[in-house]
Amino acid sequence: MHALIKHPKRTFICVVLVSVLAAGGYLYHRLHQPLFSPEVMAKKRASAAAQDEMAVAKPALQPQQKPRPNKYRNVYFGDLHVHSRLSFDSYIFGNRLSVDEAYRFAKGEALKNPVGEVMQLTRPLDFAAITDHAEGFDLYSSCRDSDRTQTTAEVCQKFDVPIGQFFLELRDEGAKRPMQRMKIGVSREKRDQMISQTWTHIVDTAHKHNQPGRFTSFAAYEYSPVLPGRGKIHRNIIFRNQHVPAAAISAYDADTEIDLWRQLQAGCASPCEVMSIPHNPNRSWGLAFAGVTLDGDIYQPDDWASRAKLEPLVEMFQIKGNSECAVGMNTKDEACGFEQFLPICEGEAVVGQTSACVHATSMARDGLKKGLTLQKKLGFNPLAFGMIGSTDTHNSNPGDVENWDYRGPAGAISAPAKARIEGAARLLRQNPGGLAAVWARENTRDALFAAMQRKEVYATSGTRLKLRFYGSSQDLRPVLKNADPLPLVEALAVPMGGKFGTQKRQPQFMVWALRDALSAPLDKVQIIKSWLQDGDVQEAIYDVACSGGRVADAKTGQCPPVKAHVDVGTCEGNHAGGAGELKAVWQDAKAMPGEVAFYYARVIETPSCRWSSYDALRLGKAPPNDVPASSTEMAWSSPIWVNQD
Repeated sequence: MHALIKHPKRTFICVVLVSVLAAGGYLYHRLHQPLFSPEVMAKKRASAAAQDEMAVAKPALQPQQKPRPNKYRNVYFGDLHVHSRLSFDSYIFGNRLSVDEAYRFAKGEALKNPVGEVMQLTRPLDFAAITDHAEGFDLYSSCRDSDRTQTTAEVCQKFDVPIGQFFLELRDEGAKRPMQRMKIGVSREKRDQMISQTWTHIVDTAHKHNQPGRFTSFAAYEYSPVLPGRGKIHRNIIFRNQHVPAAAISAYDADTEIDLWRQLQAGCASPCEVMSIPHNPNRSWGLAFAGVTLDGDIYQPDDWASRAKLEPLVEMFQIKGNSECAVGMNTKDEACGFEQFLPICEGEAVVGQTSACVHATSMARDGLKKGLTLQKKLGFNPLAFGMIGSTDTHNSNPGDVENWDYRGPAGAISAPAKARIEGAARLLRQNPGGLAAVWARENTRDALFAAMQRKEVYATSGTRLKLRFYGSSQDLRPVLKNADPLPLVEALAVPMGGKFGTQKRQPQFMVWALRDALSAPLDKVQIIKSWLQDGDVQEAIYDVACSGGRVADAKTGQCPPVKAHVDVGTCEGNHAGGAGELKAVWQDAKAMPGEVAFYYARVIETPSCRWSSYDALRLGKAPPNDVPASSTEMAWSSPIWVNQD
C-alpha cells in the first residue's frame, strides 16, 4: 500500500482495474440472473397495486360503433401491428396472452399485463391484425410438442425463465447473414410441420373473430430480418381473406425484401391477396427508402415495380417514434419534432450500417420525395404510398393508445408505472403508438383491404379525430356552401391516396377535420407540399385552417400560436381557442403549370397530457424532465399526387 501511495499514477491504474473487474463481475452476475425472478415480479406487482389509479380521470367505457354501409364511406379505426405470446421477444418480456385474447381485447374485453395492471380500451377497435414474428413459429409449436426432445426442452426452459445473457443472444442483430435458426433438435420436416401448425392456428383464430359489419380481423404476421444496433427493416404481411399460403415466409426463407416480394407473389395467387407494410422507417438506418437491400443489392426496375404493387402503405407512427420527418434532415418543419425517437445522423453515415440515427432516406416524407424523382427516372412512382399508424405492442393489447391508460409496450419490462418513468430512458422516449384510420364503405375484409390498396387511409398518433382530404383541378369553393359537402366534392375531386392532373390550372384541396370527443380540441390543419423544381425537390408547409378565428400570416403561411394549454399537475386542459371542427378549401396559388407534386394534410390538436404525466400522477410525483409533459396529438392523411402518371 505504501508503494502505491508513492506512485499515484500506478494507484490510479490499479483503482481503474479493480473497478473494471468489479463492474465486469457485477455485469456477468446480472446477465446470468433471471430477468424476472419471483422476487422481482413480486416487487413489480406490489408497486402496481400501490399506484393511485384514482388520481387519473378516465372516460367512461364507450359501446362499439356499428355504422351502416355508406357509399361515401365511413372511417374505421384499427391496429395492424400487434404481438402476442407467439412472438419470442413478447414471451421473454413476460407476456403470456394469446392471439385469441388479443382479438378479444380489441373488441373491448379487459385483460391484465404481467404485473397485474388492467388493460382495457375505452372504445373497441373496428379491425385488427395480430402480427407475430414468423421467425419464431417453429419454436412455439415445438415447446408445446408432447414428444419434444431434450434439446428442445432446454431451449424452452430458457424462454420460460430467461436470463439477460440469453436475451442478448437473441438480440444479436449484428449477426452475419444468413440467419441461423435456433437449434431445437428436430428434423427439417418436423420443423416445417410446426411452422405450418402455428400459422394455421393464427389464420383460424383470425377467422373465428372476424364478424363482417362489426369487427374485422386479418390473417397476418411480421417478417423480421436483423439489422445492427437493433434496427428495423421489418414488414407486416396482411392477407385480404382466408385464402393464404400454407406457410408464413420468414427471414430464414427470404434474405431480403426482394426475396420476400418474389415469394409472396409466387405463393399468393387469386383468390389469395396480400400486402406488405414496412414499419419504423426511422429505425431502418436509411434502408427504408434507399433502394438497396440490407445485403447491398440495388433495386432494379422490376423490384421497384414489385414494391409499388405489394406495398401501398407505410406505417409511419408507432411506439418507437414518429417517422414522418426529422428537423434538420431535409426540413425545417418544427412539427417534425413530435415524438421523435432518434437524432439525425452526423458526418458520413453509411446506409444500413450507421445506426441509432435518422438517415436521409429514413423518413416517410423523404421517401415520398424520392418517389417524385423516381417517377422521372422509371416512368412510374414506386414510392407513392399511403400512411398509417399502429402500435407494435408486445402486450397482446391492440389499439391501446390512450395516454391516460398506457401500460407500456413490453410486458414486465415496461411495467408498472415506476418502471416506465424511472427505468430505461428508451421507455420514456416511447409513446403509446398510433392507429390506422381507413375510409371504407363497410367494415368487412374486402372493403377495408380495398381501401388500403387505394390508399384512402390516414395515420393518427392515437387520437380518433376524423379527417377528409380531397384534391382537384376544378373549383371546390362551392363545396363549403353545402350542408352536406360530400356529394359535390366526391363528384369534383379525388380523395386522399388519389391523383389528378391540373390541366394548367392551380390545384385546389378541401380539408375537413372533426374532433375526437375523448381527445383535445383541434388547433389547426396544415397542408404539406413537395414538388420538383429544376430537378430539385422542394417543400412548403401551409396553415390552411386554424381554430379561434386565427389567420395565417401572408409571409410565413403560419397562424399565431393557440392559447390553449394543459395543467400537467392535474392533466386538466384549458382549451381556449380550440375547435371541434375545421373545414377549408385551399388553392395552391404558387403552383406552376404542369408541376409534379404531392400534398398531404396534417391535423394538430391543442395540448393534452402525455402518458408520462399521467403515470407521474399515479405515483404522486412531478412529470419527468427528460420528455415533454404535454403533447399535441396529430393525424396525417395519405398524400394526393398531382401531374403524376
